[in-house]
Amino acid sequence: MIPQTNIETDSWQTQLRDVIRSDKELLRFVQLRPDQLDHSHLAGKDFPIKVPRAFASRMVRGDPNDPLLRQVLSSVREMDAVPGFTRDPVGETGAVNPQAGVIQKYHGRALLMLTGSCAINCRYCFRRHFPYAENRNSRQQWLETLEYVASDSSITEVILSGGDPLLVDDSQLAELVGQLTSIGHVKRLRIHTRLPIVIPERVTRSLLNALTDTPMQAIVVLHSNHANELDGSVASAMQAMSSRGITLLNQAVLLAGVNDNAEALLALSERLFAIGVLPYYLHLLDKVQGAAHFDVPESRAIDLIDAISAGLPGYLVPALVREVAGEPAKVRVYTAASAH
Repeated sequence: MIPQTNIETDSWQTQLRDVIRSDKELLRFVQLRPDQLDHSHLAGKDFPIKVPRAFASRMVRGDPNDPLLRQVLSSVREMDAVPGFTRDPVGETGAVNPQAGVIQKYHGRALLMLTGSCAINCRYCFRRHFPYAENRNSRQQWLETLEYVASDSSITEVILSGGDPLLVDDSQLAELVGQLTSIGHVKRLRIHTRLPIVIPERVTRSLLNALTDTPMQAIVVLHSNHANELDGSVASAMQAMSSRGITLLNQAVLLAGVNDNAEALLALSERLFAIGVLPYYLHLLDKVQGAAHFDVPESRAIDLIDAISAGLPGYLVPALVREVAGEPAKVRVYTAASAH
């Protein structure tokens, strides 16, 4: 049975106001000393630390190698200048950004950036340098965005992204979904979000209504990198969404020191499927400036896909992909021959 507190309250907004915002506070929370890690206060100033307490509570106290902690604690290695790592690794600030708040890289799909904010700042974020200030939309600009979508009949899927689009309140989301529903050629609504993972209480009844009171098919693409992120509260949130017919997919990023071993990837796929989410993509790291220490060589990634495909049915083996600026779709790096 779904816990009523998970879908009836707006406690997620209270949790957003009480996130951990400094390295000192985070280290105190997980009971670690600064000299036990290679963290950097300066890197935290460049890209602020932001961690919901619900997510931090899943970290193992006293463990400097905790895979959840590694994703959010600033590291001195973020300050290194590494060749090939840039501020715009997937080419989002050029021609594919036709107007404020819209990115259109792939045929048939338009990505709308609803907000520049996230509930959590992941240190490997490929948009950590994105010019969100230049892509904020006024009410009039949003009307122009919808006109843009309506004018292009090739757009059959609209993707809500950001930042995290679920930071927008339910009434605004419902209004936007209603406006998109009126555009007859838009058949699918896809939401890319990490919020139901880091603050599961975000899955409210009014959110479910907003996403499903439409003939458009609703797909929520979640972002979880490690099975330890997926506790009982997350499972309840997933159940609430799947019970309303929302398709749930997950895309993970392969991260050194977090999930770059077969055991972690196997456990992630198994746990995702157990809570109703299908593993979708395993991304090679987007080469964003400040995240080089998370990079896993492609050859190692292929070995890992082979290893997990030997222990999982094919539908639980995520596709290994990378995003290449200018390509018409994500590039599949490798398909395991032994997947079945």
